Amino acid sequence: MTGIGIGTSDFRKMRVNDYYYIDKSMYIKDIIDNKSEVILVTRPRRFGKTLNMSTLKYYFDCRQDNKDLFKGLKIMSQEEKYTSKLGAYPVIYLTLKDVAENTYENMLLSLKTAILNMYKEHIYLLDSDKIYGFEKKKIENILYERENENEIKTATRELSEYLNRYYEKPVILLIDEYDVPIQSAYVEGYYEEAINFLKAFYRITFKDNPYLEKTVLTGVSRVAKESIFSGANNFKVFTVLDNEFADDFGITEEEMDKVIEDFKIEDDKKEIKRWYDGYTIGNMEGIYNPWSILNYLTDRQLKQYWVNTSSNDLIKLILKKSFTVKDKIERLLRGETIEVKIDLETIIVGIENNEDNIWGLMLGTGYLKVTEVVDLANKIYKVALPNYEIKLLFEQIIDNWFRNKVMGNDLQSILKDLITLNLEEYEEKFKILVREMFSYMDVGENTAENFYHAFVLGMLVGLKDSYYVNSNRESGMGRYDIMLEPKDKNGNSFIMEFKVYKEDKEKDIEETIENAKKQIEERQYEQNLKERGFKNITKMVYAFRGKEVKMEVY
Repeated sequence: MTGIGIGTSDFRKMRVNDYYYIDKSMYIKDIIDNKSEVILVTRPRRFGKTLNMSTLKYYFDCRQDNKDLFKGLKIMSQEEKYTSKLGAYPVIYLTLKDVAENTYENMLLSLKTAILNMYKEHIYLLDSDKIYGFEKKKIENILYERENENEIKTATRELSEYLNRYYEKPVILLIDEYDVPIQSAYVEGYYEEAINFLKAFYRITFKDNPYLEKTVLTGVSRVAKESIFSGANNFKVFTVLDNEFADDFGITEEEMDKVIEDFKIEDDKKEIKRWYDGYTIGNMEGIYNPWSILNYLTDRQLKQYWVNTSSNDLIKLILKKSFTVKDKIERLLRGETIEVKIDLETIIVGIENNEDNIWGLMLGTGYLKVTEVVDLANKIYKVALPNYEIKLLFEQIIDNWFRNKVMGNDLQSILKDLITLNLEEYEEKFKILVREMFSYMDVGENTAENFYHAFVLGMLVGLKDSYYVNSNRESGMGRYDIMLEPKDKNGNSFIMEFKVYKEDKEKDIEETIENAKKQIEERQYEQNLKERGFKNITKMVYAFRGKEVKMEVY
């Protein structure tokens, strides 16, 4: 072994340079065994998708003898029905991982470059008598990036026809990171244009295409078939909930044990597991994030490696718009397991208003793991955060979001005012924050109290180093909304109760305040704190009426 090869996703380069390689060659067998004509495998980013696609490319490609690249790997000890596929097909490889643009026009330019790179591998077709003159002109147009929008749509299908005729063999088509243009288009605001183009692109590529043997696509999300793959025959999707291909991506527990032995890091095993383990794919538990592990092996520091700002854009957009989801994420951050309905067939448009889709996207993209199947027929699952690295990432996303919306007030200064009992200043800043934040939100009458509750919980994430932030737990004879418990018992502790003004039951917001105070006292919320020796207890009630907020402290 000459190195680790971080960022190297080309299988040939890995093998020729003798980089450390975890043998995933049985993925080839799994692809061959699968009877679907079009296979989509969705996995979180940085989970080895591109390297696996590159492995397929070099294995199937009939242009050169790649037997030495696979020498000693598991696939070469399999039956002849598998080894005979080595070098058996012409291969088209298209990667869309760089087609992440801010406008529709730039997306088309990036697609031209991606298709140019796809065609460059087969430039020899220009010298063949099997390719007609007008077809060679089309190839040259692509190589000089002169093709128009319609020619981009037909380019992949036409290349499959050329290769089929040239080799007299069916073609393997590999499309890596198929959903990058879709997610970027939604975040940047040109989704309708992009999806209409991509629908046509995939319909032309797949529908009644007699030149293809098998197509494999990878991505992080399962976009609804009817929105993009309606022309694909015998189309099958394999997500993180499916058993198929479960051990082909990420690092399994068994593989990690060998990594630990090879790199002599037994002393760090427990912490490595806490930081980077915890994913579940199908019925296989204990999957490690490979990107984080490879980086850790390089610099031997336990820190976040999986963070990539652009890759988190869609998640950030959702969190900005969905407070009900944000409330549940707060529970996840406290180490709880929550029960949710999950729809992995992502409908991007309006996703922030479809909670089932949101949880599906978060699960598929690696932010959650399933801990229990509650009701398979109704898609009900229990989920949790997979590891400490993801916990830190969510805390940062939420904290940064609140910081950016405080209208010049630093969030930490608001929190400092709270815990030092500088409550007049705290209330003034809090009211500014409420007015600013709620101008972005529509608060439904039936969800208002949960909305405000989640809002304050998100703000209090900034106290995680010095306080335990508890929510909706039993104390005395009822459940308080929020209890702030200092890790130092000499610090100030807080009980918070939220009430929304009800016009049909209360004459004014002052009565709302009194009802909240009455609830705290009658249900003895401070009892739990007193029994455990906390003396400096501050009780706070928040009364909300739209964007108006009134507080009282006693």
